[in-house]
Amino acid sequence: MTMKPKVRKFRIKRSATSSAQQQERAAEPREGANRPAAPPRAAEAEEARTGEVSSPQEVSTGQSIDEIRQEGLTGRQLRMARRVAQKHGLAPTSDFDAVRLLRERGIDPFKRGTILELVTTDGAPRAAKGREVAAPMVQLPQTVPAGRQTLPSTELSPADRRSEEIMRIQRDIGKRRRRKLMLLFSRLMAFVMLPTLVAGYYYYVIATPMYSTKSEFLILSADGGGGGAGGLRGLIPSQFATGQDAIATQSYLLSKDAMLRLDDDVGFRNHFSEPWIDPIQRLSPDASNEEAFKVYKKFVKIGYDPTEGVLRMEVSSADPELSAVFSEKLIEYAEERVDELSRRKRQDAVLSATENLEEAKNERRAAQQRMVALQESSVLDPEGEIANVRQLIANVELQLQEKQLALQTQNNNARPNRAKVQALTSEIEVLQAELSKQRARLTEAHEGQSSLASQTADIQMAQADLATADLVLQAALENQRQSQIEANKQVRYLTVSVRPVPSEDPSYPRAFENTILAFLIFAGIYLMISLTSSILREQVSS
Repeated sequence: MTMKPKVRKFRIKRSATSSAQQQERAAEPREGANRPAAPPRAAEAEEARTGEVSSPQEVSTGQSIDEIRQEGLTGRQLRMARRVAQKHGLAPTSDFDAVRLLRERGIDPFKRGTILELVTTDGAPRAAKGREVAAPMVQLPQTVPAGRQTLPSTELSPADRRSEEIMRIQRDIGKRRRRKLMLLFSRLMAFVMLPTLVAGYYYYVIATPMYSTKSEFLILSADGGGGGAGGLRGLIPSQFATGQDAIATQSYLLSKDAMLRLDDDVGFRNHFSEPWIDPIQRLSPDASNEEAFKVYKKFVKIGYDPTEGVLRMEVSSADPELSAVFSEKLIEYAEERVDELSRRKRQDAVLSATENLEEAKNERRAAQQRMVALQESSVLDPEGEIANVRQLIANVELQLQEKQLALQTQNNNARPNRAKVQALTSEIEVLQAELSKQRARLTEAHEGQSSLASQTADIQMAQADLATADLVLQAALENQRQSQIEANKQVRYLTVSVRPVPSEDPSYPRAFENTILAFLIFAGIYLMISLTSSILREQVSS
């Protein structure tokens, strides 16, 4: 196994002289016509297979071949062993059999000297030990035979051929890379750069300049506080207390209702339908309200800052004076909306408090009537009646206990007085009946009326309902007075901190920023499409 690098070196040297050796082997039948032919390999194999019973030698041979198989010889070593066996005149049946035969004759098939014997110039096989040599071994240098090709071989060595193939592969790779790079540049020009140039040409040359007018206003409450209750009202900042009103005002100014009012007052649609506006920003004269509303949302921008409570509005148009007029009208619409919201809020607060007061009065009146009806249908003072019954029960129990003791005393005598015993027994029975009757008055209904306990519970519940109704009525009265006070304080008004002033220079379009944005958008779209297509190709090809 250690001779493997040397064998590789030999193979490289032999490939350089392969053409000359092939010509020599082609000429060998003519030069060695008188040379005795080697016994055919098939005949030897046939002789080796004669007999139906394997001899011990054959069994040992099979075992040795198995051992050779386990050595892990490479294909090159096995082919070399077969050639060495043929050189020594052996007829192996397989490559492993060639290794076995050579080792039996004491020849190492992988020895360097054995391998070098294969490159002799005569090409005649050596005779094995104990055999006659078929042809004499020529050890002297040979002359060049007449009629043989003596020119240098045109075949390249494996190293040169490998270098040439590597150079060709590198040239192909470079050519493909240049072609792919050119295709990439062409796609970028077609799908990214060209649309970006078109967008830049529009923004710099064609687009109509728009003048923007900015203004700021905020909504305040009359008392400077919030809408909280009690002591918390003064702790809430004004911008948070009027946040809902500001959001409602912003929503109204960005609605279709405000756009229609602005169109009726100052002609919003007529201005953006002028023929000198570029076709992309121009509004057709017969456009619908939805198309006009899209243009309105594009050129009217309103933002609300909740930390400061400020509404910032920016109105753009092709005429700076007209954009200021649009801003003034929208501020007027906002003031009307704020006044309407505060007025409705005050009315709703007072109306709700008044309704709660009337409901509390009705509940209190119903509780009073129920209590009077219960008193009329039952005992006026059930608690006093219960107290009298309990006192009577206590007296009867005391008398019953005395009579029972007297009866027990009579029964303890040796000769009790029967008359007294009978009298005491009858008195005890009467007292027990009276005790049961009085107890039944407390817990059982009789003569179509409920028991005293039930009547007492109903009257107590009616009294509790009446007390609750009194408390609710008192709270409703207090709430009504507080609502009236709060309604007077819940007045909202709009104050303009920054008045709209016409602009002298156009604010839109922002040519450079919009061109860069267009480039980024087209590049992102191209990148997404490229990644998607590459992923799909990979999935299909896998």
